Amino acid sequence: MANMDQHPQKPKGNGAVEHYDAVVIGAGFGGLYALHYLREMGLSVRVYDGAAGVGGTWWWNRYPGARVDFPGGPFYCYTFSEELVQEWDWAETQPDQPAVLAYLDYVADRFNLRRDIQLETWVHDACYDEDRQRWMIETSAGARVSTQFLICAVGTLSAAYKPDIPGIDDFAGESYHSGRWPHKPVSFAGKRVGVIGTGSSGVQAIPEIASEAAHLTVFQRTPQYTIPARNRPIDPEVIRQARENWAAIRAKMNASPSGSLFEVSDRSALDDLPEQRQKLFEELWQKGGLHLLFGSYADIVTDKDANRTLANFLEGKIRQIVRDPKIAEKLMPNYYVGTKRQILDNGYYETFNRENVALVDLREDPILKITPAGVCTERGEHPLDMLVLATGFDAISGALLRLNPKGRGGISLKEKWSKRFDTYLGLAIADFPNLFLIHGPGSPSVLFNMPLGAELESAWIGDCVRYLREHGLGAIEPTSDAEKSWDQEVAEIANRTLFPLTDSWYTGANIPGKPRQFCVHLAGPRYFQRISEIAASDYKGFVLEKKIPATD
Repeated sequence: MANMDQHPQKPKGNGAVEHYDAVVIGAGFGGLYALHYLREMGLSVRVYDGAAGVGGTWWWNRYPGARVDFPGGPFYCYTFSEELVQEWDWAETQPDQPAVLAYLDYVADRFNLRRDIQLETWVHDACYDEDRQRWMIETSAGARVSTQFLICAVGTLSAAYKPDIPGIDDFAGESYHSGRWPHKPVSFAGKRVGVIGTGSSGVQAIPEIASEAAHLTVFQRTPQYTIPARNRPIDPEVIRQARENWAAIRAKMNASPSGSLFEVSDRSALDDLPEQRQKLFEELWQKGGLHLLFGSYADIVTDKDANRTLANFLEGKIRQIVRDPKIAEKLMPNYYVGTKRQILDNGYYETFNRENVALVDLREDPILKITPAGVCTERGEHPLDMLVLATGFDAISGALLRLNPKGRGGISLKEKWSKRFDTYLGLAIADFPNLFLIHGPGSPSVLFNMPLGAELESAWIGDCVRYLREHGLGAIEPTSDAEKSWDQEVAEIANRTLFPLTDSWYTGANIPGKPRQFCVHLAGPRYFQRISEIAASDYKGFVLEKKIPATD
């Protein structure tokens, strides 16, 4: 696992340069739709992805229990094609990883996208040539590529993070990261398994592993509030209604704060009596999914006292479910509910009632080192046959920094972002002309329906490219002042909530040394209205350059 994120070495190219109007990096939800949209405009487009198949995050994340934690089925999908909605049958309310990957494979075939996608190919270098207004790219396949527009659809949760624990590469047994799960079956039967991490992937995987392993030791870094997913077969009536009323449903999703069909409450938790709140919370708990967070009260993530009412309810559930009071106390979170990624589970708390499961609270018994035989904490050694690192990702900015493109004057993104992740609209970066981001820092990204957000952002990027071509322009980039203004807008919206008060991967707190910054624009549909208004104002905040005549 030592080299899990190192890309293969680039062979020497033959000197020939391939030319495209646009290059897209990444073949997940964002990259596939960007390819489709740009190609429909008549552009020559090439997509590169290091994976062996399309799917992005859903290709890499194959760990046991991996599922959509957003409202799934016909609502976690592309919305642009009504024919696609009619053709694809979703089976469950929270589709699992194979179902989502099968859907994206179908999309790639349905729209004949594969002919313009080059898999098992990493982009090693991307430098902007100011004299030609083009990006010069080198790939792991040895290709040299020239393109006017570079679209980074590299994913917000794709840069797997492996913590710097002494001896982590010395473990002699099987070792896997949840974000780099092998494509061959992994058997836990008869094995002593250790899982480090209890974020979303850990919470989803732990019940699955526990049901098969001889023994499971959970090394908990941070206790989590998690809600039952209540995954079930989709009611055929829901599918029928979606297909018959797709235009209206799509419009409702576009107008929703989260890009979903959740009925959002406009009431305060403090307006109800305790017994009224308890009754509502219980109803939504039994319903499952994110209804408890989104459909209960309007001020759960904006008012500390309102948040505490839901926290009390969830902590009561932990004590009710987990039979050992000492274990239950170790599972008690200490943050504002909903200000970390809200996890949906399938029997997570119940898992700690099993005789073959042990919990190690790393707050009171930290890991000292990993040895060839297992994990050594302050209180002793835990012998293991298999180690699972559910240690998450360098989220939102990590994959972009690993790409590390070089912009105007040779400035690298690592230099540009050494202290802050500045962008304009979450879509573009000053000093990086003709480079666009999908789900970049400062966009709604992970707190909006991600397939829908990717679709809307890709369309904005495509329309921007069309504008440049129609007006004889060669390059576009935001001003530094526009970036500063946008960063301030993102922060001002976030500061009306409890999100910035919590250490989470939303703020970069899970990565040692990472600048602390809340990087998500929380205005939902207002964000998409804002970027549309900026486009309609002839791209206010951007510098537009006339096209430089080609010299070669």
